[in-house]
Amino acid sequence: MRIDVFTIFPGMVKQFAGQSLLGRARTAGALDVRVHDLRSCATDPHRSVDDAPFGGGAGMVLMPEPLFAAVEAVDPPRPLLYLGPAGRRFDQAAAAQLAAGDGFSLLCGRYEGVDERVREHLCDGELSVGDVVLAGGEVAAMLVVEAVGRLVPGVMGNDASADDESFSDGLLEYPHYTRPAEFRGWAVPDVLRSGDHGRIARWRRAQALRRTLDRRPDLVAARGGLSDDDRRVLAEFGLDS
Repeated sequence: MRIDVFTIFPGMVKQFAGQSLLGRARTAGALDVRVHDLRSCATDPHRSVDDAPFGGGAGMVLMPEPLFAAVEAVDPPRPLLYLGPAGRRFDQAAAAQLAAGDGFSLLCGRYEGVDERVREHLCDGELSVGDVVLAGGEVAAMLVVEAVGRLVPGVMGNDASADDESFSDGLLEYPHYTRPAEFRGWAVPDVLRSGDHGRIARWRRAQALRRTLDRRPDLVAARGGLSDDDRRVLAEFGLDS
C-alpha cells in the first residue's frame, strides 16, 4: 500500500508516520508513506504557495501552479483526495474501501483552502474528517493514514484484530477487561472467566448492541434497527430494556 501526502508541513506528517504501528509497517515494507513538500515547486525566492483571493476577503488561498506542479512531478497513486469540509464523511467504511486498493494520495489544504481549479481539475474527490474547523489538513491526513494503514494486511500483528473493533459491524466495541480479576471491589464479569467461548461471544455481541443503543442509536438505525437475533442475545443477558 502506497500513500502519498502533499503538504506545506512535511516534517509534521513524516514524524507521525515514522512512529509506532505505522513506523514498524514502513520498516517492514507493508506500508509506503511518501510525504511531499508543496513548496518544492514554488517559483519565487520566498517559495510562496499562497496568494490573496480574487474578490477580496480575509485570509490567503493556496495557488494552483505549485500544487499542480508538485502532484504532476510525482505522479502519485490515485485517487488524489483533498481534505476539506465539503467532502465525503470519512468513517470506518471509507477506511476499509481505501485499504482495499493499491494506494491513494492526500492533499492538505491550509489558510482559506485551495484554488477551486485544484479541486475541480487536479483532485479526484474530497474527504472530511468531521464538522470541525482545523488550521490545515495535516491532522486530518494523519487520521486517514492511520485508520487506513492499520487495515492493510501485514500492518497489524494480528489481522483479525480489526474485525472486532468499533464500527467494523456498524456497532461500538464491547467492553474489555484484563488482570487483575478484581480491582478495588470491581470484578471482571464471570462470563469472561467461564471458558465458554460461545457464551463469551454472545455476551460481547449483547454488550456491543447495548452500548451502541445507549450511546450511538444512530448507528443502530443505520443498520435497519435490531434484528430478531439481536433482540434474543440482548434478552439472554438481561440487556433488552
